[in-house]
Amino acid sequence: MKELEFDEVVTRAAWQGRDIAAAGEWVYQLSAEEIAEIDAALRHLQSTGRQIPDIGKEHFPLGRFARTLRLLQSEIETGLGVMLVRGLPRDRYSAEEMGLIYWGIGAHFGRAVAQNAQGDVLGHVRDMGRDRHRDMHARGYQTASLLPFHNDSCDIVGLCCLETARNGGLSSVASSVAVYNAMLRTRPDLVKVLMQPFCADRRGEESPGQKPYYVTPVFIWHKGRMFNRYNRSFISSAQRFEEVPRLTSAQNEALDMVDALCRDEQFRLDMKLERGDMQFVNNYCVLHSRTAYEDHADESKKRHLLRLWLRTATFADYPEALRDRYADMDLWRTSPRPPSFHFVGMAEVTTH
Repeated sequence: MKELEFDEVVTRAAWQGRDIAAAGEWVYQLSAEEIAEIDAALRHLQSTGRQIPDIGKEHFPLGRFARTLRLLQSEIETGLGVMLVRGLPRDRYSAEEMGLIYWGIGAHFGRAVAQNAQGDVLGHVRDMGRDRHRDMHARGYQTASLLPFHNDSCDIVGLCCLETARNGGLSSVASSVAVYNAMLRTRPDLVKVLMQPFCADRRGEESPGQKPYYVTPVFIWHKGRMFNRYNRSFISSAQRFEEVPRLTSAQNEALDMVDALCRDEQFRLDMKLERGDMQFVNNYCVLHSRTAYEDHADESKKRHLLRLWLRTATFADYPEALRDRYADMDLWRTSPRPPSFHFVGMAEVTTH
């Protein structure tokens, strides 16, 4: 790839969902031997008494599977940008043990960063009855409503499914590289718009002295590589601040086109996360979404996913435009909060 504004990006990451859905190359099925290695690693970790976040990959030794994880990480970082690891026997483990396994596997990819100002490093994706439209501190994944396509503030975002919804809750991903290429072919004027700065809401999590919003383009070229930063909801809610410039008609048209392409059946890849599934997504070339869902009445069966935000060595050099936002996670990580699996009164637990 050349570092030019108007070159199409030729890479495996420029996939279209319609083309890769049936191939299944984005799914990795765990073998019995790999599950046995995970079991052994869990027993070893438990024998040490160590707890999240004080667990590194050396505390979760995986033998041959560790080499496989390096290959999967390469596919996530420099290949398709998405990988679903399937086959972990969920019923064998408690929720806390699933958290330890998921954290241990994530530690082989990189370092977990905090996801909110409370320092949560292992997040819970669960409907807590909040309203992200009325409550500027609420997050969409704390609801059962549709989550529009977006990405998060890290290198790799991971989800681990503990429980599924009664209906709905489908996970969808789309290649932002394919979206960029499609827009470049038909509306290069809008691509240019998306390379200019946009203001995005910090949603009440600014540190002392910070502005309540951060500024970043949607598409960023950096040292021959395309990076993407997109959250339409946060761009829209930043308009509540008087000092933020009003979105222009061209900006709104460009954002509308990104949303429309991501939703298009040709571009998006849909997957149902089953209990025990672990999904890992490259935040710089893949946008993710979730359909609305209907949950179970039984509290123990409610849809529940764990989330990791990971930094990896591959992306140690990232665009300057991302540094302001990433400083938030660095600050929050200085006082990490161990995860809680007790959901009575969990409305107090927020993750970004």
